[in-house]
Amino acid sequence: MRGSVDGLGSSAPIGTTLPAVFADDDLAQRFVAGLDEVLAPILNVLDCLDAYFGPALAPLDFSQWLGSWVGAEIDGTEPERRLRAAVAAAAYLHRIRGTRRGLSEAVRLAFGVEPEISESGGAAWSARPFAPVPGRPRPRLHVHLRLPVPTTTDEHRLDTLVAAARPAHMPYTVQVTALERIPET
Repeated sequence: MRGSVDGLGSSAPIGTTLPAVFADDDLAQRFVAGLDEVLAPILNVLDCLDAYFGPALAPLDFSQWLGSWVGAEIDGTEPERRLRAAVAAAAYLHRIRGTRRGLSEAVRLAFGVEPEISESGGAAWSARPFAPVPGRPRPRLHVHLRLPVPTTTDEHRLDTLVAAARPAHMPYTVQVTALERIPET
């Protein structure tokens, strides 16, 4: 939350800009020093405004708010590093939304793990008319995610994410399982 910061000096103190008659007036100087203390965080934000629009440099709470501006697929529970990456990638993900790559990237940014995606679709080109249509006649999409320690909310989160990032006409299923550990010898 933006607010007052103890000890933060103003980048434009008001006391130095007062007319000469108030330069030696202790009451006037103390009064405007109080205003400086209130205005210093605002002036500091304005001085650094360009950094607020880059998720790598913006304060964490502002990055979360910025994520809502750009439509990032975040729910507020992700670690800071993944939150910032999701906000930074939001515009790119909107360009590839509805594609296998877009879905895979959205899931990877949200969970930090590459999903296994199987689908029924396909694309082909043919010089002959009435060539066989690729894929299966009934559309389907299945997203399988293997997590080191899955929680009960992971499947719901994955379902919500896939519903938003999949092609609109495609029925889908999701599955979250524990990552299989290879026994040590």
